Amino acid sequence: MISAAVAGTAFSALIWWAVPVVALLGAFTYVIWVSKFQDKFQNETNRSVTKFQSFQDSFRESQPIILLPQNETDADPADPQGAEDLQKRGE
Repeated sequence: MISAAVAGTAFSALIWWAVPVVALLGAFTYVIWVSKFQDKFQNETNRSVTKFQSFQDSFRESQPIILLPQNETDADPADPQGAEDLQKRGE
């Protein structure tokens, strides 16, 4: 009976040491993993942000405004002279 009590106490002591040791090893492994791969993920994030900003900037660039006739009596915008007439009139 004494051996069962000693075995239970030894196992309990082992658990109280094993759980914190495993937790510390896991924390150190995570810190090393994050520091090792942080630059890779940061570079990919910067690349994605740069692509998205250039995508947004493409909408900010000024686009030429094409003036279309408002009715059939206006000049044909495909006709260069007609388009100039429309621009002169401010339409």
